[in-house]
Amino acid sequence: MSRDNDINSLSELLKRAVQKNNWEYGIDKVRVKQAWNKIAGMGVERYTQAVNLQGTTLIVSLSSAALCQELSYGKTRMIELINEELGKEVVKEIILK
Repeated sequence: MSRDNDINSLSELLKRAVQKNNWEYGIDKVRVKQAWNKIAGMGVERYTQAVNLQGTTLIVSLSSAALCQELSYGKTRMIELINEELGKEVVKEIILK
């Protein structure tokens, strides 16, 4: 068996384990946080206190009311960018507080 086959087999094994054990949602929660930080940028990340995924709703706590208001105008675009980063629709709504 070649190294490529070993890697593909391991990849398939991990995918099956994730699906079988319902770990996908937990992995999505971590990846959503990473996507938020990447898309929002360092300026927003500095004011981000918490990022939590509850079902398909992303709840972001910010320490700046002005920033929260400003970001609220672009929630639809943020949802699109996060889902694009993840490669699937994970987030359907964003709540900023």
